[in-house]
Amino acid sequence: MEDKTKEILYEVNQYYSEKISLYGTTPRGVDWNGEEGQVLRFQQLCKIIDCPSSFSVNDLGCGYGALLEYLNIYYSTFTYSGFDVSENMIEKAKQRHSKIRNADFCVSSSPFEAADFSIASGIFNVRFERNNEDWWDYLCSTLDILNSKSLRGFSFNCLTIYSDIEKMKPYLYYADPCKLFDFCKRRYSKDVFLLHDYGLYEFTIGVKKEK
Repeated sequence: MEDKTKEILYEVNQYYSEKISLYGTTPRGVDWNGEEGQVLRFQQLCKIIDCPSSFSVNDLGCGYGALLEYLNIYYSTFTYSGFDVSENMIEKAKQRHSKIRNADFCVSSSPFEAADFSIASGIFNVRFERNNEDWWDYLCSTLDILNSKSLRGFSFNCLTIYSDIEKMKPYLYYADPCKLFDFCKRRYSKDVFLLHDYGLYEFTIGVKKEK
């Protein structure tokens, strides 16, 4: 699986580096349709944050740092670490947020240290030519990383198998929310939430670490 993971990360780097070069620091630059959907996703993902201030966040697949901008609007005191395999993304993120002192950005496929919360938005959507089995293994290994680097909990989102069939694309991965909920419940914590009611063809799962 290690060799396959390296291949996947290389493909992810190429794909998103091209997106940010074409569209810049915009939702399309991280392969989202628009700002409204991007903010709606952040609202769901941040429901894992159960304290109003003084917390730390790992953002895996941070892109140009849009989550940081969202957090700065709604939370007062926190530290943020963004990680992305695309050097282009990290370069743009550092330029865009050069004056923000509570944040740092690094090129990496994994957080360096544990934070209170870890968040991953959109990193499981584009599977390229990978089959479902290989992509599931990659997804699960990445969730293991999120779990190991989270003290209080982590959240992530996926496209859903309940999408309209005529709109589904072969290079995207559509996950089974029930299967992933069960996986997280059995593997990580008894306290898991599943959100599938916010109007997008996707779902969000949050795993709260047992105290």
